[in-house]
Amino acid sequence: MANMVWKSFKGIPLPVTLIWIAGFSAALHFLDKSVIAFLGILSSIVLIYYTNASSKVRMLIGALVLLIIIPLVAGDNRYYMEVASQVGIYVAMALGLNIVVGFAGLLDLGYVAFFAAGAYAYAIFSTSQANQFIPGDLFPLSGEWFWPFLIVGLIVAAIFGILLGLPVLRVKGDYLAIVTLGFGEIIRIIFNNLDKPINITNGPQGITPIPQPELLGMKMGTPFHFYFIVLVVIAFIVLANFRFENSRIGRAWIAVREDELAAQSMGISLLNTKLAAFATGASFAGVVGVIFAAKQTFIDPTSFTLMESIGILVMVILGGSGSIPGVVLGAAFVTVLQVQLLKELSNFLHSLQQAGVINLPNQLDPSKFQRLIFGIMLILVALYRPNGLIPAKRKKTDLDAIRTSKLGENRLGILSRLAKGKLSQGNQS
Repeated sequence: MANMVWKSFKGIPLPVTLIWIAGFSAALHFLDKSVIAFLGILSSIVLIYYTNASSKVRMLIGALVLLIIIPLVAGDNRYYMEVASQVGIYVAMALGLNIVVGFAGLLDLGYVAFFAAGAYAYAIFSTSQANQFIPGDLFPLSGEWFWPFLIVGLIVAAIFGILLGLPVLRVKGDYLAIVTLGFGEIIRIIFNNLDKPINITNGPQGITPIPQPELLGMKMGTPFHFYFIVLVVIAFIVLANFRFENSRIGRAWIAVREDELAAQSMGISLLNTKLAAFATGASFAGVVGVIFAAKQTFIDPTSFTLMESIGILVMVILGGSGSIPGVVLGAAFVTVLQVQLLKELSNFLHSLQQAGVINLPNQLDPSKFQRLIFGIMLILVALYRPNGLIPAKRKKTDLDAIRTSKLGENRLGILSRLAKGKLSQGNQS
């Protein structure tokens, strides 16, 4: 019954979406730290996706919400912009993992290692920490080096991705998950112990103060600035995802995901294809790691635990593995749940407890049930939405359109076979 209703769904009318955006924008402006108002304006992105309008109109409205409405109505509120920038960071990371897990079908439980590689690359060389092993007293660097280090973090993380991909090419499935899990933990332990005999990472004490970005002499250290930096990075990653999905390497990833043996028999190099997936997904995490280090101004190994990798994987699976809009939705939902909803619920229950309304044991604090909530969400998704909240769309090839296209004039390859098949059918009739 639910599937029949969903198939008959024609989209949300455009006036309804516009009224929704206007109403929650006003609420976000006038209400301080309102969870409902903030969730309403974020959920408007989902409404825009399902709005019954052309793609250009939906993209225009989405850009209007992200670039103008949210900064105008919430730009002066540090709390809202902090949550929005945090959501953007995890959206970007989930989109990077989607290439490895969603497109190529390689289960990676050590994705946070690439995130850590980018963060430490910027943190070490932008602070005086690099003077511990590089003579000359050349460090720290100014915040203007943040922009070149976005490329450096991308390259460093891509190298880490290749180093991970090389030894795991012969394993797949559960074994791949175990190996990548071990890789992530090894990287964290190395960063934790790399303070002797040469102090490179400062070990468990972490690195601080990490300089914040500067542009033309202006410091960009507020959540408002990081919101726009993250938006630019997300736009680049989303564009790259769409380009990869429809490219030759993207189709090779999907072929490997569906059946490695069939893909190899069609001439696809498993070595190059898997390495490209690991390197590409890792490079995006490295860029986000640089932003994270600059935003926090302090990093240590505890920021890059196994739970971070599992959380990002939950975002991809919940939204829809291989679906770019689904991954964005899943990452935004899980991040808001972690950063805002659970904390707000915990604060609300504590206020009731202080007022004497309820007597809540400390063990039942909602903020401590993150893993339980993740497990419940995955079970519900597996039961009712096995392909995710927004499943990936599979393209269907129209053979008649291929025959009548300009590419079909030369009748090469599969086009010649299609033409012969059509002629043979005509002769038989």
